[in-house]
Amino acid sequence: MAASSPTNASFHLLLLTSLLLLISAPNLSSAEPRKLTALVQQQPLILKYHNGPLLKGNLTLNILWYGSFSPAQRSVILDFLHSLSTPSSPRSRAPTVASWWRTTERYKGGPCVLSVGNQVLDNRYSLGKLIKSPQLRALALKSGGGRKSIRNGHAINLVLTSADVAVEGFCMSRCGTHGSTGKRSAYAWVGNPMSQCPGHCAWPFHQPIYGPQTPPLVAPNGDVGVDGMVINLATVLAGAVTNPFSNGYFQGPADASLEAVSACTGIFGKGAYPGYPGAVLEAKTTGASYNAVGVNGRKFLLPAMWDPATSTCSPLV
Repeated sequence: MAASSPTNASFHLLLLTSLLLLISAPNLSSAEPRKLTALVQQQPLILKYHNGPLLKGNLTLNILWYGSFSPAQRSVILDFLHSLSTPSSPRSRAPTVASWWRTTERYKGGPCVLSVGNQVLDNRYSLGKLIKSPQLRALALKSGGGRKSIRNGHAINLVLTSADVAVEGFCMSRCGTHGSTGKRSAYAWVGNPMSQCPGHCAWPFHQPIYGPQTPPLVAPNGDVGVDGMVINLATVLAGAVTNPFSNGYFQGPADASLEAVSACTGIFGKGAYPGYPGAVLEAKTTGASYNAVGVNGRKFLLPAMWDPATSTCSPLV
């Protein structure tokens, strides 16, 4: 289950773009735009629940930092992870990271509270700089303290790889992934795309490889690779708790499914369409784009998440 690339926009968004262009055409009568506007209203998107267990309650996030991460990079990611279940009190009226995460409460089973647990630094590249998919599971075991820990069912073991580490499938078919190592254990992985594919896995902070070449947004924390990692972390963590064992909430085939966030690929604000992330907030001093505030006043840009209450992709702004 991979974190989808923003360039893989869904068909309904392509249709939305075409109809919006028709609405803006100058030769339409005043009655015609109203009819077309009704046609382009977002249609319900259904993620079917397949009756499997979800990850709910208090969960620990164990982290393996694989490769070279600076203290500043780790700080951005840790602030994001702490923000998921920590109500913040920003001075601005912007939505919070915690309010975004609370959408997962509307999936069966109630709330999921995440807290950062064990952290392991593997800056000596113990498995080298080319990682195969099965090795991600081995690294996940290291983050959680071994097989006994990962089997307890109360943790997500998270592997983060630095920009100089190549992971099988990275940039080609996925920006991150999540999976399981047993009936009750889950893991997730996300890589830093800055050196390998920022246009694929760090959009909208970088020009896309394909599609409309709109100007990139300014990364809220000044690091295109790490701010891109946050987007992909949000994607895989939401998938990990709502579809941990490939029998939770998803649409399509189980081995190539659309999940809570990957079903809403490319949507960050209202009015999004292929090549345009939607209307988001902008920091006055830096021009950085964001839609959520977390702990320590940290700003983030988070993707829309599918809301079971409305059956739509719901961006924060």
